[in-house]
Amino acid sequence: MIASIDIITITSVFLFLYAAWSDFRLWKIPNGTVLALIVVYALDATLRLMTAKQAGGALGLLTEEDLGATLFSLNGIGGDLAAGLLLFALGFALWCFRLFGAGDAKLFLPIGLFIGWYAMLPFAMFLLIGGVLTMLALKLPLPLQFAHYAVVIRLEEIRTTRKIPYGVIMVGAALAVMALRPAGA
Repeated sequence: MIASIDIITITSVFLFLYAAWSDFRLWKIPNGTVLALIVVYALDATLRLMTAKQAGGALGLLTEEDLGATLFSLNGIGGDLAAGLLLFALGFALWCFRLFGAGDAKLFLPIGLFIGWYAMLPFAMFLLIGGVLTMLALKLPLPLQFAHYAVVIRLEEIRTTRKIPYGVIMVGAALAVMALRPAGA
């Protein structure tokens, strides 16, 4: 069981990093990556439900006296779903006003699923810090000795077009929150 949780964590981190890299390179977040993240979360949620009530499995969860407390606990899936849907709705609204790309809006759903309801405030704080650092990085001049590196060339392109790959900031904030999650949660 512990090995499967480690595989799920490693897979989700890899997929998040791939989404960020793709957004940085191409300003696109592949649909397959977002769907893969949702599938990985579904596997994780299934494993958590099965271990929540070892004797009765998922059926034992439904016989709990306080189902809401069970679903919205730190290990529950209710808070994860609520966070995912709230962030997706926010991303959709920002996309409607042309402030976000469609990929960024889609990426909010798996981010919300993985961070959960109780990590929304730390996620917002890390998102704010990442946004400020990105703004500063795009405003400050880059040293000329690094001008021939591909990353610096891409940063110059982002600076001139003013199209910011928000997926990089979002993934950075999500990974920071996931790294600070208590063990066993």
